[in-house]
Amino acid sequence: MRPRVCAVSYLNTAPLVWGFERSPDAVLRSMFDLHYALPSKCADELAAGAADIGIVPVIEMARQKLAYFPGTGIACHGPVRTILLISKVPIPQIRTLAADAGSRSSVMLARVILAEKYGADPKIFSRPADLAAMLGEADAALIIGDPALHLDPATLPFETLDLGGEWNAMTGLPMVFAVWAGRKEVIQERYAQAFAASCRYGLEHVREIAREQPAVRGVPEPLALEYLTRHIVFELGERDYQGMKLYLKSALRLDRVMIPGAVSA
Repeated sequence: MRPRVCAVSYLNTAPLVWGFERSPDAVLRSMFDLHYALPSKCADELAAGAADIGIVPVIEMARQKLAYFPGTGIACHGPVRTILLISKVPIPQIRTLAADAGSRSSVMLARVILAEKYGADPKIFSRPADLAAMLGEADAALIIGDPALHLDPATLPFETLDLGGEWNAMTGLPMVFAVWAGRKEVIQERYAQAFAASCRYGLEHVREIAREQPAVRGVPEPLALEYLTRHIVFELGERDYQGMKLYLKSALRLDRVMIPGAVSA
């Protein structure tokens, strides 16, 4: 049976799976039973045994004690553009935060940054990604993924933090949001090579990906291309994993998660 793989339905995952969807290599296209969901849903499917591998928030990788495939994932080395904390009060005064439930890594990152940099510890509750409605009942909103691309941070009449940029400024390290992960028994070298090959194919065709987005997501082609080439990092190296470990240590102080290491075949 082919491994069941849950991928994320956001633009920032498109290059990672482009080879699985479009590569001329029939073996690569047929290796996995691939389907799409929100990052948090992918994590839930792994926990329930409904998926074997998923691109999951790193905080969920830690909570579930999953192993990860090194080399590819979703990271940033500065402003990420799609993790926006938008506040109608000064940041240190945030007492309530309405968070898009799509990514648990982003929620934990907001908690870490608010606690360590601003001394804030808000009550956080989950809401759909509707900025007006979220700010109607909370001091601040956390908007992630594609919905954040439909906002222009420069024109919002609120204090806005790009949490990727905030993390990088605080630590000097990259922020890793998600990795391909699964139970230890599925972490095989041939699968790691397949994820790397699919990502390389996607990066080679990133302009094609950006051209398709206006019709698929309502994101203008120039914005999609800038986002995929300037804001998101897909091939991960040593410094990325240093940033990931520091993030999980910071999360540990708030959440008491377990911190696993990478498992290589």
